[in-house]
Amino acid sequence: MEKEKIIEILSEWNFWGDGIETGIERDVLSHSFGIVNSRVNKILAITGVRRCGKSFLSKQIAKRYIDLSGEKNTLIVNFEEVSFDEELSGKFLLDIFEAYNEIVGPTKKPLIILDEVQRVMGWERFVRSLHEKNKARIIVTGSSSKLMSEELATLLTGRTVDVKLLPLSFREFLRFRGFEPKKKLDILTKKEKIRRMMREYLKFGGFPEVTLEDNKKMRKEILRKIYEDVILKDVVLRLRIKNFMKLEVLANFYTTNFSSPITFNSISRFLNLPVKTVEIYSKGLEISNLFFFLRRFSFSIKEQEKSPRKVYLVDNGLFTSTGFRTSDNFGKLMENLVFLELKRRASADTGIFYWRDPYQREVDFVVKDGRRVRELIQVCYDISDPNTKRREEKSLIRGGKELGCRNLSIITWDYEGEERIGGKRIGYIPLWKWIFR
Repeated sequence: MEKEKIIEILSEWNFWGDGIETGIERDVLSHSFGIVNSRVNKILAITGVRRCGKSFLSKQIAKRYIDLSGEKNTLIVNFEEVSFDEELSGKFLLDIFEAYNEIVGPTKKPLIILDEVQRVMGWERFVRSLHEKNKARIIVTGSSSKLMSEELATLLTGRTVDVKLLPLSFREFLRFRGFEPKKKLDILTKKEKIRRMMREYLKFGGFPEVTLEDNKKMRKEILRKIYEDVILKDVVLRLRIKNFMKLEVLANFYTTNFSSPITFNSISRFLNLPVKTVEIYSKGLEISNLFFFLRRFSFSIKEQEKSPRKVYLVDNGLFTSTGFRTSDNFGKLMENLVFLELKRRASADTGIFYWRDPYQREVDFVVKDGRRVRELIQVCYDISDPNTKRREEKSLIRGGKELGCRNLSIITWDYEGEERIGGKRIGYIPLWKWIFR
């Protein structure tokens, strides 16, 4: 392809061309831009489930970069561009870079964004070469099918910093819906509106496209399409699965039973699938970022591996839209939301687990920083039943005693207060208020 034609196509995707829409800023933008603009030149790899906003985040980073360096010093290449279908090779990447340097003429070290880069055979050699020669700052994004953190660690050893993007947080959801309380007074005076929007978020989740869609029927259609695309394009193709129906049955099982403990052996018996098949398919679903599997807390690594794991969904809306639900089950939706929020807040040293003792007393979340257990969290939609309240408190107190943790919380829908039991303090906090902590 001639250089002029390459630039003509690229102009539709770049600030120095026709201009592009950058969307509503994500909370992780400042952190991501800091990585790109650091003196230590690392490749930023933005990974995450399909349609969670990876491309828009990369454009927002580029917009900040041009504010410092000028429009000519960014190059965005989207490899889903249909005009590139027959040209996706390492040589074509070189042709693009040469055309950009010759015709656009960057004046400083450029920021190059390679979007959906997994479509290019041999892309990693081009990226490694450019990085080693210090000719550009680089961002790579891609679908979960071929651009996973495990693969990046192999392909670009020691050169990358990962940003694992999730669908919108509740704060971001509010921003996308045109409502952004910035002060504590705003939160308190708009409590009813926030609770109403929390119900919507619990049900439909935080995929950006879904959040910006007002029609509820259309939201469900979008969510179903995302769910199907992840399974077909990110798991079936990746694992070269011939019997798609078995994978679909397993994915539907996890979707229906999210926030529940599972073992591969029990699923094997229930679905009449070989244990090895369940294990391989589950790993594929986990790598696609559709599901997360939470380990039981134990000081023994062997015990952690042997224990059942709890399964969580990447977005509540996928449960609402798939049609497998038997009720709204707000308690499970709340627990899934809390899990996702804990993942967003986690640092590199943070571990998230659940806890259970031999008497089946369970704590939903154990939050660990380094070697220290920082917090134990229960999630309970309705605490009005005295038996339910007593059960949740006993589990927390027992877990706190065994794990040496005094920071005990129960997240509810609307109850707030404090209980002191046997010298232990348990704080009750509504979900909408916890989310703003």
